[in-house]
Amino acid sequence: MSDTILAQDHGGWVEITLNRPDRLNSFTEEMHLALRTALERARQDGARAILLTGAGRGFCAGQDLGDRDPAKMDGPPDLGHTVRTFYAPLVRLIRSLEFPVVCAVNGVAAGAGANLALACDIVLAGESARFIQSFAKVGLIPDTGGSWHLPRLLGEARAKGLALTAEPLSAQRAEDWGLIWKALPDAELMREARALTARLAQGPTLGLGLTKQAIHSAATNSLTDQLELEAIAMKTCGESADYAEGVSAFLQKRAPVFKGR
Repeated sequence: MSDTILAQDHGGWVEITLNRPDRLNSFTEEMHLALRTALERARQDGARAILLTGAGRGFCAGQDLGDRDPAKMDGPPDLGHTVRTFYAPLVRLIRSLEFPVVCAVNGVAAGAGANLALACDIVLAGESARFIQSFAKVGLIPDTGGSWHLPRLLGEARAKGLALTAEPLSAQRAEDWGLIWKALPDAELMREARALTARLAQGPTLGLGLTKQAIHSAATNSLTDQLELEAIAMKTCGESADYAEGVSAFLQKRAPVFKGR
């Protein structure tokens, strides 16, 4: 696998690191393919949670614009092709994983980097982190799911404010606004993120995965459809070994040992 992505197996969960620190982990095509390979391999190898973070002083500055500079090309770049080929499949993959994906945002998360974080299930950020919808600075729109996630998480007014002005949003304000789960002191970020990911991986990940999918579906389902989805998911959970173990552990006053099935 390309050294632009590092993957460390912790036994039950995998830590994946964006690894172009000299370029603030900005995306190239090579890095895109390597990240998707790492995510798919984690799923194939039976991971029950993933932690995504960035090497160096920033999480991800988005697209490496050196790869999309019109002055160095025969004509304008087809950015629609870039979105369809690289960013959209990445977001769909993260959202489709049947287990939790935690993101630890260290330093700047700009453009596609900010919206990559928002595609994850639980986002933690160091107090020095900044979320920047930098697209407006170069005449673009929020991609990587940003135009979908921002209004749903923040409402139209705040989504438009961030997208049209490209003003940085601090980690603490991102937590206060409900954009992320928690802002943490920088020195505690990775310890807390690893502990959370390990705890999720040891949990009833069949139910956690179905919870994730149910919440995703609620964005477009009617109440009636969502209630039926809940009934179907609860039937699956009720027939699982994890549910039997959870009930037994509760009644026996002991810690459960979940297997994710």
